[in-house]
Amino acid sequence: MGPVLAGVLQLLALTAALALAYKPLGTYMAKLYSSDKHLRVEKWIYKGIGADPDTGMRWPAYLRGILAFSVVGVLFLYALQRLQGVLPGSLGFAAVDPDQAFNTAVSFVTNTNWQSYSGEQAMGHVVQTAGLAVQNFVSAAVGIAVAVALVRGFARSRTGELGNFWADLVRGVVRVLVPLAAVAAVVLVACGAIQNFSGIHEVGQFMGGTQQWNGGAVASQEAIKELGTNGGGYFNANSSHPFENPTPFTNLFEIFLILLIPFSITRTFGLMVASVKQGYAILATMATIWLGFVALMMWTEFAHHGPAFQAAGGAYEGKEVRFGVGASSIFAVSTTLTSTGAVDSFHSSFTGLGGGITLLGMMLGEIAPGGVGSGLYGMLIMAIIAVFIAGLMVGRTPEYLGKKIGSREIKLAACYILITPALVLVFTAFTMALPTPANSMTNSGAHGFSEILYAYTSGANNNGSAFAGLDADTQWFNTTIGLAMLLGRFLPMVFVLALAGSLAEQKPVPATAGTLRTDKPLYTGLLVGTIIIITGLTYFPALALGPLAEGLA
Repeated sequence: MGPVLAGVLQLLALTAALALAYKPLGTYMAKLYSSDKHLRVEKWIYKGIGADPDTGMRWPAYLRGILAFSVVGVLFLYALQRLQGVLPGSLGFAAVDPDQAFNTAVSFVTNTNWQSYSGEQAMGHVVQTAGLAVQNFVSAAVGIAVAVALVRGFARSRTGELGNFWADLVRGVVRVLVPLAAVAAVVLVACGAIQNFSGIHEVGQFMGGTQQWNGGAVASQEAIKELGTNGGGYFNANSSHPFENPTPFTNLFEIFLILLIPFSITRTFGLMVASVKQGYAILATMATIWLGFVALMMWTEFAHHGPAFQAAGGAYEGKEVRFGVGASSIFAVSTTLTSTGAVDSFHSSFTGLGGGITLLGMMLGEIAPGGVGSGLYGMLIMAIIAVFIAGLMVGRTPEYLGKKIGSREIKLAACYILITPALVLVFTAFTMALPTPANSMTNSGAHGFSEILYAYTSGANNNGSAFAGLDADTQWFNTTIGLAMLLGRFLPMVFVLALAGSLAEQKPVPATAGTLRTDKPLYTGLLVGTIIIITGLTYFPALALGPLAEGLA
């Protein structure tokens, strides 16, 4: 079997698995977030945190809950890292430096999981399990909660209430993420991923010396790392490490986990707004972009430009030979079109155009299918923009799901789509203009610029992957990327929740003969085109200086 055929067959198997899981999981989540019943364990949690899960929240109160919870998470994780040297199970590792502790705390609380450290050489068992792994669950649940709040904004009328943040958070963790992650962890352990609390071991000979490896609760963290579109690995090599990702089957299974909730939540959306077809339209948009990017990536990485590529059968540099070019291409596209950031190959070693595809995937806003929760609300913002453009074409006030898109709604949507590109481009420009940060670049020219652009694109979009050619463990990068992650996570949420509150207060508008049908293929095409055009107009000059210049050289 040739490598191209193997890659295509893996893509078909992955698509079939996602199709089988789509309906049951999407339906389950719709019922879950529409229910007013609470499990006993959930009631204990509400009592412990002093929350009333049955109290409806308007958007400012919902936002305050998110911000308060996230601030506590950052402070707790920062303190845990700074105290690591006196904690049990630290494996002898010292306290994490202040700038790196800040960066890591912000990274995991914002669902980014950018790592400027080597996990096996810096973090002990307590920080990994009680700190980082816990944030993998709750940060993903926060993203789902915001998406559900926006969906309620479309579904409700004449009320400003969007539900209860604490109820949405707890349900997401207890009834969605924990059960799925537990099953996934068992599968990974059965397939060879490690799960223990062992210390550091010296193994074998390596370049005249011994290698040191430490164990850990790797399989359980790997499961929620992918399922919650987090991406931070237990080891520096991330999902190319055999302890995290032992076989080609686990590689495909991890891609499945990455895409499972972001695709399935489109059915949740359709059921909650009482129109399954609307969910299918959003799903079709996401799937079209994802499949298109996978095809493009496979083409660039299998193209035989030069004798080295021709002899190897593809661009094998930086790719794990256990998985090959095809599986690595699927993983790279899936992890950058979501907010995952996990890698089973190193994107800096991809071809110039291949690296550009990973960059472009994040620049789209990671909405195809995007992160857990964040992909859906990002796509719905784009859907509003597309409806607005269509309304301008025919001279009619735009409507979406029975709600008028007026000046307030379009201003909030515009602020949402502008904030992340502003963060990416401003931070990149400042870094390239200053003399010291450039010393962290291991490459010059177009590829070196791509390293910097990739770092801030990954941070501001809450992705977390890296080009791997940049030394980001400096005060400048730890601080500025930390700020990009914070602002890139929470400022868009402000606009999303304000938009949800505005929509929930509206009176539904009945559909007429002039209403744009947003559940038809024509609208799906318009939405895909809108996403590509907006991203291209925003980022094309930066891409032309980096991956396009390198790829066309």
